[in-house]
Formats: sequence, C-alpha cells, structure tokens
Amino acid sequence: MRAVGAVLLLLISILQLAFCSEDFYKILGLKRDANDREIKSAYRQLSKKFHPDKNPGDETAKEKFVEVSQAYEALSDANTRKIYDQYGHDGLKRHQQQGGSHRHHDPFDIFGRFFGGGGHFGQPSERRGHNLELRVQIALRDFYNGQTVEFTWEKQEICEHCDGTGAEDKVVDTCDRCGGRGIVIQKHMLAPGMFQQIQTHCDQCGGRGKSVKRVCPVCQGQRVIRRPTPVSVTIQRGVARDTRIVYENEADASPDYVAGDLIVTLSEKEPIPEDNPEKVDGANFRRRGNDLFWKEIISLREAWMGDWTRNVTHLDGHIVKVERERGQVVQPGHVETITNEGMPIWHEDGDSVYHKTEFGNLYIEYVIVLPDQMESGMEKDFWSLWQKWRGKNGVDLHKDSGRPGRPNLAERDFIHEEL
Repeated sequence: MRAVGAVLLLLISILQLAFCSEDFYKILGLKRDANDREIKSAYRQLSKKFHPDKNPGDETAKEKFVEVSQAYEALSDANTRKIYDQYGHDGLKRHQQQGGSHRHHDPFDIFGRFFGGGGHFGQPSERRGHNLELRVQIALRDFYNGQTVEFTWEKQEICEHCDGTGAEDKVVDTCDRCGGRGIVIQKHMLAPGMFQQIQTHCDQCGGRGKSVKRVCPVCQGQRVIRRPTPVSVTIQRGVARDTRIVYENEADASPDYVAGDLIVTLSEKEPIPEDNPEKVDGANFRRRGNDLFWKEIISLREAWMGDWTRNVTHLDGHIVKVERERGQVVQPGHVETITNEGMPIWHEDGDSVYHKTEFGNLYIEYVIVLPDQMESGMEKDFWSLWQKWRGKNGVDLHKDSGRPGRPNLAERDFIHEEL
C-alpha cells in the first residue's frame, strides 16, 4: 500500500508540475507571434470569463483565472516575454531569483489595474465609473447574413508606464499640505472675533491627497491616457435594429473607480437612394421587423401584357425569381408576398441554425412607369382593341367620352385575346 501511495503521490506531483508549466501562449489561446493588442484582448476576455466572482464555488475557474493572470503578466512585459520565449518557465524563475523585476502579483491586483478597479465585480465600497454608449452603423446585408465587425474608439486607460500612480518611479507620497485628505480648510476673519472657514481642494496635490516627486513623462502625472482601442462586435443573423450589446467594465478606466460598461447600439445604415446610379445589389431592400420590402419597376407594356421574368439578387446573393405569364395584368401599387424570403428570425438563445421556415416574408411592390410618349403604333393598337370590345358589347362610341374607363374582367380577357 505504501508503494502504491508513493506512486500516486509521484504522479500527482508530475501532473501538477506539467499543469503549472503549461505554455503561456496556449493558456491565452495565442500564437507565439501575437502582438500586444492580441495579448490584451485575450486577457480581457478570459479574465472576465473565469473570474471567481462570476463562478462562485468553481475551483477550476479560479485556477484558470490565476493561470490567465500569470500568463498575461509575463507576456505583457517586453523584457519578461523575451526571457520566457528564450528560456521558458525556468528562465523566468531564475530571473526572479537573481533580483529581476518579474514576480507573480496578486491576480486580483492585475485585474484591477487592467480594468480600473479593485479586482472584483460589484464591490459596494468602490466607486463605479459612468457607462458609455456608442452607436455603430451596420449595413442591412450584415444584419441578414451575420457578421463580425471591428471599430476603434478613444478609450481612457490607466497609464501602464506608471501603473496609474502618476509618478515615473511609481512612488507616491502623502501630500504634506493636506495630510492626504485632498482638501484644505482656510480661515478668514470677517470681523474681530468672527471667522469664516472655507473648504477647498488642495492645490498642491489636486485633491488626490498624494504627491509625486517625478511626474510620469507618458501621462504627465494624470495617471490615465487615451488611446485608440479596438472593439469586436459579433452580429447574430436577424438581430433587431437598435440592439444593445453590453461589454462589462469596458468603459473609461481610472485608478479612482471601477470602469463602467461599454454599451454598443447596432443601428442600420441609411440605404442608398434609389436614384443613385452607383447603388449596389440589395440597396433597395427595406426592413420592417422580420420582413423585407422591395420595389420592382416595370413598364406599362409589362404591366398590361405580362410575359416577363425578373431576377432579384437577395442580400446573401441568392436569386429570387418574380415573373408574370402572358395576359397577367399588374395593377398599380400591387404588392406580391413571397414567403420565407424575409429576414432570418433571431432567437434569444443565440441559436445560429436557421431553417427555411424561420424567415420572414418578402413583399414586392410593383411600380409602373408610364412612358413620356406612346411608342410607335401603340396608341393605334390600343384604340383598335377598345373599339372592337365596345362594338362587340354594343357600346355607343359617339356617347362615350372617348376615354376608356377601368376595364372589367371580360374587357381585359377580350383585349388579351386580341393581342
């Protein structure tokens, strides 16, 4: 039994060693040539995913949170990353033992510095920054097909050079003027024996209660900087206009408060005007809920005679065929309904599998364009048909106004037979 126990203990030790030595790039899901932006993006997503506050009682998530923090700490610094790339975990350990700068910090401190807070979600004792709302213009084609788009905005971040201290050497002292309170009280004598006290922000430390000897050259002592920050937005197929996507703790960061939420609203780009000669396929589509609308322009002869076919290129490139047989009249303003050719119907559960029955309808409105002048022989042919029909039905042409009214079914059938 002792031998079996020793073997098990050895195996556990080996597994722990292998677990702790897992490749940092693999932990963050990155390639070895990943840039700083990709490293930060990976840490941003994984640290929030495995944060213990969001996974209460899950020890596995807690261990992953620690691993992600250690991997980010090593790879986010150019010096330690170079050592790790050349010598691996052992090289980092030797570097630490020799007095190097790399050492494992509290993962909650790393999280707090990155997101601008105390390292935990929803702590009631911490100030919270304002939420920030951004509106992103999305083409209808992307609402239909689904798409991942990226945009950049100027985000306030904690200065990495001074770790948000405002000091080049990261040393912050208590202000000797206000004693760390950030405020000073000034006493003014209004009259003999009468004084007035005025409380103001300390002009020496700017109300922070702290002072530095050497100001950080990057943030100029402001502790924060603004820099272009990319945001990736995944658009589910069929998602509604003005949908709000919330990125927790992704708004402006500061050492003084927990970052608020970044709220991205998906709005639809204005369609290209119908009279624009450079309009692209699909620009004439309009959306209302789960349905799509399309205007199809036809000539007077097509409306009267029929016998034509049109191919409408849909938003994903497939063809919707609309046609009229010879003799089928299209009335002005007629709307045709084509089922299952509208928008994909988005599900709250994020289901990305769509079937044909899960689409809205496509409504095609026919717009009849009258010619500027009658084509050669058209007027004669039309009047000849009217005269034959009215003569056949005993209509007195001399009492008639000379202008045909709206044809009834019998009239229309007669004219088509003659044509």
